Amino acid sequence: MTVVDAHHHVWDLAVRDQDWIPADSPLRRTFTVEDLATEARAAGVDRTVLVQTVTVPEETPEFLALAAGHDLIAGVVGWTDLTRPGIAEELARLRALPGGSFLKGIRHQVQGEADPRWLLRPDVLRGLAAVAEAGLVYDLVVLPPQLPACVEAAESLPHLTFVLDHLGKPPIASGAVEPWASDLRALAALPNTVCKLSGMVTEADPAHWTVDDLRPYADTVLDAFGPDRVMYGSDWPVCTAAATYDDVLVTARELIGQGDADQVLAATATRVYGL
Repeated sequence: MTVVDAHHHVWDLAVRDQDWIPADSPLRRTFTVEDLATEARAAGVDRTVLVQTVTVPEETPEFLALAAGHDLIAGVVGWTDLTRPGIAEELARLRALPGGSFLKGIRHQVQGEADPRWLLRPDVLRGLAAVAEAGLVYDLVVLPPQLPACVEAAESLPHLTFVLDHLGKPPIASGAVEPWASDLRALAALPNTVCKLSGMVTEADPAHWTVDDLRPYADTVLDAFGPDRVMYGSDWPVCTAAATYDDVLVTARELIGQGDADQVLAATATRVYGL
């Protein structure tokens, strides 16, 4: 069975710092595509989607070149400044670069924006419209209080597919479900939205999580979106703070169930990202 890991990262600390990583974290080292490939192949993963980590313009061209040079990477979700006046031209420039055909989506670290309604700023909406016009999707990396703005943005741009990363980061460690679940269902009610089953082990208690801790959140997503709008992602190497690459995939299989495995583990990502 084909398996697509629709969400992972790489970084090289010799090229640039990842200032979001604490100084004492085991993540504060370089993680390469070759590091991932060893684990991915052993776990039976065939293709991956490489996702941005920092908001610098140099990273996306680097990722596109990586995709062109590694048969494991089937797509890239990059970054560009949504608010720049010439965003349409910038997206076209990126797609003309070596590996530009691998650009499938754009993402911004909305979770780091102080304004919970940042997505609804006129300049941001204009940028999102350009992403849609370019035939790309938009990945949402947000915190639960930002989900209502995601709903409004998706309503205002029905021709843009929004992919919610990491279930919208619900508070799994606390066991709380609301208001996250209600806001997530409001987003899922819109047909131009998709959700990644990713990032759960690090939102839970990293040292003591169980599959049962994750199940209410995974079940809510699968019920709200349906398996044809849910895709699996490992969130490697961030996930290694709480689990191995293989453990994350095994856990996802258990949460998804056999009947929906083909859809969530491959078909949704292949269709949505045009892999």
